[in-house]
Amino acid sequence: MCGIAGSINWGDETSLNYMNDLLTHRGPDDQGIWLGSSRDGGFVGLASRRLSILDLSSAGRMPMSTVDGRLTITYNGEIYNQAALRRDLEAKGCVFRSRTDTEVVLYLYEHYGAEGIPKLNGMFAFAIWDSLKQELFVARDHFGIKPLYYCHRDDRFAFASEVKALLALPDAPRRINKRALDQYLTFLWVPDPLTMFDEILKLPAGHFGRWREGEFQTEQYWDLEFPASDHDFTKPSKDLEFELRDRFCSSVNAQLQSDVPVGSFLSAGLDSSCVLAAMSRATSERLRTYTITFPNEHRRGESTLDDPRVAHRTAEHFGCEHTEIVVEPDVAGLLPKLVYHMDEPVGDPAIVSCYLIAQRARESSTVLLSGVGGDELFAGYRKHAAVDLARKYQRIPTVLRERLLEPIALALPSMRGTPLKGHVRLAKKMARAASHPPREFFLLSSSYLSATQIAELYAPGFRDEIQDGQTCDEQTWAQHLRYFDHVGSAEFLNQMLYVDTKAFMVSLNLTYTDKMTMASSVETRVPFLDWELAEWVAWNIPPSLKIRGGQSKHILREAMGPLLPREVLDQKKAGFGAPVDYWLSSPLRQMVGDLLNTERVSDRGLFDPAAVNRMVGEHWVGRHDWSLQIWALLTLELWNQAFID
Repeated sequence: MCGIAGSINWGDETSLNYMNDLLTHRGPDDQGIWLGSSRDGGFVGLASRRLSILDLSSAGRMPMSTVDGRLTITYNGEIYNQAALRRDLEAKGCVFRSRTDTEVVLYLYEHYGAEGIPKLNGMFAFAIWDSLKQELFVARDHFGIKPLYYCHRDDRFAFASEVKALLALPDAPRRINKRALDQYLTFLWVPDPLTMFDEILKLPAGHFGRWREGEFQTEQYWDLEFPASDHDFTKPSKDLEFELRDRFCSSVNAQLQSDVPVGSFLSAGLDSSCVLAAMSRATSERLRTYTITFPNEHRRGESTLDDPRVAHRTAEHFGCEHTEIVVEPDVAGLLPKLVYHMDEPVGDPAIVSCYLIAQRARESSTVLLSGVGGDELFAGYRKHAAVDLARKYQRIPTVLRERLLEPIALALPSMRGTPLKGHVRLAKKMARAASHPPREFFLLSSSYLSATQIAELYAPGFRDEIQDGQTCDEQTWAQHLRYFDHVGSAEFLNQMLYVDTKAFMVSLNLTYTDKMTMASSVETRVPFLDWELAEWVAWNIPPSLKIRGGQSKHILREAMGPLLPREVLDQKKAGFGAPVDYWLSSPLRQMVGDLLNTERVSDRGLFDPAAVNRMVGEHWVGRHDWSLQIWALLTLELWNQAFID
């Protein structure tokens, strides 16, 4: 696991070294620089920071070249089927000098070119310079677990694991992407391939790209496909449960390979508990688990936070060495640091929990396994089940809905600090979205500000620039709607899962998991996202077994039930959230006043100060729960200070 960077015709050895230094947290164990040149004498350089996981010796140093020196790779990731690929390559005459998967990827590309990439099962982002073809080849794993940012300007090209490394280049772009800002305010994150930086893009998941003679072209090599709605799912459910358990446990077992200590995130939820159960089945060693919780006064009214006692009992059940992190963080001091490590503003306070867990885990584990991806494969989010609820709601006469139920729900006080807060939030969301067609309902359920609210939030002059003749919805939802169209023949539940996999999972969950754990020099693995497992689930498990009787992830519960405590199977959905409402009203209240006051907002020029004041004021008096929206504005201002100013 590493941080990688490189450039062609952009900068020099000094700037490349600086790019590499900015990625030290991703690879504190070793570093390397490779320098080359193009035929016309242009600069070519690759850089690597290494976090040693397999083959801790110097034989794994990167960048790494083939024996003849033609190909040179800088690589970030783990390949779980590397042993089988190594045997295949050895049969073709390859002689390996290390036990690293880096060398496997290098020689796989030498023998198969781009056609070898789909053979990889793991997480990866890498770049290979071909000195003969004068070509740079870059690739990102099937689901986008590992990041790869790039910037292409005229004949110049640069890439890196993190945006901050690209900003080290001379004349680097430091402008806000207006379209991305619109998406950020809607979703609290920016969907691939855009970033909040103009000119800086993310290579999409399942894609590779080639730079040659100043041109850069990308191509998709893999996608998660779903069958049409009339597909005949023929296997009995009991057979599916057995096979799912076997396939998932095999994925976890493959991802335990390491020459350094391996642990696991553990919440009270189903996904991380499934990972732990499969780990326990695969090894007799005592496992390390890590969970986080907050003091009781922080948790008041926060139904989205899990119960640490359940995680503790689950760890005891499997005989784990369990670490429960009870924290009252200096969030005001910590947040600017996390915004810096995120590169892009992300309006999800879970970044704090993820970072604090990784920071503590680093004391005893270099690798952590995570349950990310389980919700997207097996329909674990409330919005997936809410579509059926919306259909039932639409049977109520329109007059009754529009003139009575919806006005009452929207007028409810936020009930912050009480157990009713989550129910009120859900009622308001249903009132805004439930009368709409399924696609629009899903998108509204995934949104935190409507097009109208965003338009009102913008400063008048900036609003005219950003809308550019289109409605906010047309600009913001365009990518999501293309994803829906791609799987338009599938059952609607599978359509939602596909869209979440392509957008929400990769651009939010995988992004902050990577950035926050690598900030502490910890590698995170996600066994639910073995692409062969995911393909099997998509084509063999019918939607009716993903949600049954209102229960999410039904077949995963049935498949893993024999390995798990009953308490975990009955637990309501929760996870590694954070008490954002408490933080905003207590330790961050002064920061909100400092960074979102009239003068600061006016100087920034993005938002109407009166609209921001109104939102903050409504939140303080309890009229509306704007906690996540205020967190997003606060994060955005810190990001502007760190990267734009």
